[in-house]
Amino acid sequence: MAGLTPVEIGLIGAGALFLLAAIGMRIAFAAGLVGALGLIALTGWEAGIKTIGVIPYAKSINYTLSVLPMFILIGYLAFYAGITQSAFEACRRWFGWLPGGLAVATIYAVAGFSAVSGASTAAAAVFAKVAIPEMLKAGYDRRLAAGVVAAGSTLDSLIPPSALLVVYGIIVEESIGKLLIAGFVPGLVSAAVYTLIVVALCGLRPELGRPITGYSWGERWRSVPGTFPILLVIGIIFTAMFYGWATPTEAGALGAFCVFVLALAHGMKRGELMQALQDSARLSVMIFTIIWSVLIFVRFLGFANLPETLASWIVGANVPPLLVLVSIYLIYIVLGMFMDPIGMLLLTLPVVYPVISALGYDGIWFGIVVVKLCGIGLLTPPVGLCCFVVNGVRPDIPLGDIFRGILPFIVADLLTLALLTAYPEIVTFILDVAF
Repeated sequence: MAGLTPVEIGLIGAGALFLLAAIGMRIAFAAGLVGALGLIALTGWEAGIKTIGVIPYAKSINYTLSVLPMFILIGYLAFYAGITQSAFEACRRWFGWLPGGLAVATIYAVAGFSAVSGASTAAAAVFAKVAIPEMLKAGYDRRLAAGVVAAGSTLDSLIPPSALLVVYGIIVEESIGKLLIAGFVPGLVSAAVYTLIVVALCGLRPELGRPITGYSWGERWRSVPGTFPILLVIGIIFTAMFYGWATPTEAGALGAFCVFVLALAHGMKRGELMQALQDSARLSVMIFTIIWSVLIFVRFLGFANLPETLASWIVGANVPPLLVLVSIYLIYIVLGMFMDPIGMLLLTLPVVYPVISALGYDGIWFGIVVVKLCGIGLLTPPVGLCCFVVNGVRPDIPLGDIFRGILPFIVADLLTLALLTAYPEIVTFILDVAF
C-alpha cells in the first residue's frame, strides 16, 4: 500500500472489518484476516507473519485468561444440576405479595443464579423452564412472563462471575478482580430498577400480573435454606476477591468445585456432568479463538497508531466529554442489535477505550457501563439472543410477543445506565472500600 500513511491503512482495516462483520463473516475470522493483512502491509511479510504467529501463544500463557473456563464451568454445572428451583420458590414466597410478585421473584431468582453462572443464555434457558410455567399458571400476561425472564437473564453480564467483564479486562488490561467486585452493586441496582418497573406496570394494570398471597412467615423462613447453595458460592467468590484472599482464577476454581459438589448432592448424573464439561470446553474454545484473532487486529491497530490518533483528535476537538460518551452509548446500542456481546467488545474497545481514557473516565466504571450496554444488546431485535433462547425453550410464545415484552425492561436498562453515568460512585465506592 505504497503512498498510504499507517493511520490511513488502519482506517482502511477498521472499515474492512466492519464491512466483513456486516455481511455476516464471523468476527474471529474477519478480525484475524484483516489484522494479518494489515500487519503484513505495515511491517512486511516476514515481520508480519512472525508477529501473527507469536500472538496466540503469548496470550494463551497469560494466567489471567484461565479465569474464563472456571466461570463458564460454574454456569454449566449449575445449569445441569438444576439448583435453581429452590431459589425461585424462596423468592416466590418472599416477593409474591407485590403487584407482579411472580415476575419480581423471577428477577431476584435470576440475580441469585447469576452469581453461579457466567452465561446469560444459560440463565434465560433455565428460567424459561422454571418461571414462565408458574407465571402463566397464575394468569400472568405471557409477554410480561417472557420479557422478565429474557431481561432478568442479562443480569448475568454484571453480577460476578461475568465472562463479559473478564473479556473486557483482558482487552483493555484492567484489573479483573476490581471489575468483578465493581459489577456486584450495579447488578443489584439493575434488579431493583426492574422490580420498580414490574410493580408500577402491574399496579397500574393488575391484569398483567396479580399478587400471590397465602404464605405464612413460617413458610417463608422454611424456604430460606433452599437458597444456601447459591449463597455459599456467592460468599466464596465475592469474599475471596474482596479481601484479596484469592485471585479471580482461584476464586473461580473454588466456586466451580463448590458447584460441582452441590451438583453431585442434587443428583447430577454422569451424562449431565459430561455434557456440562463439553459445553464449557466448546464455549471456552470459541471465546479464546475470538480473543486470539481480535488481538491480532489490535496489534495491527497499534502499529497503525490509529487509537492514539483518534483519541488525540477527539480531545483536541473540544467536544464536551459527556456528548462523546453518549455518542459511544448510541454506537453500542446500535451494534448490539446486530452483534453478539463478546464480538462487539472485541471489535470496538481497541478504538473506544483510548478515547475514554483520554477524556479522563475511569476504566473500571466504563467496563461496567459497556457491559450493561451489552446486556441491552442481548434484548434488542433483530438479534436479541436472550429473546431467541426464551423462544427456543417456549416456542408457544411468539418471538414478537417476547420482543414486545422486553420493551419496559429496555427502558429500565436505560434508566440504570443514566444512574451509573450521573452517579459513577455506584460503581466505584465498593472499590474504595476494598482497595
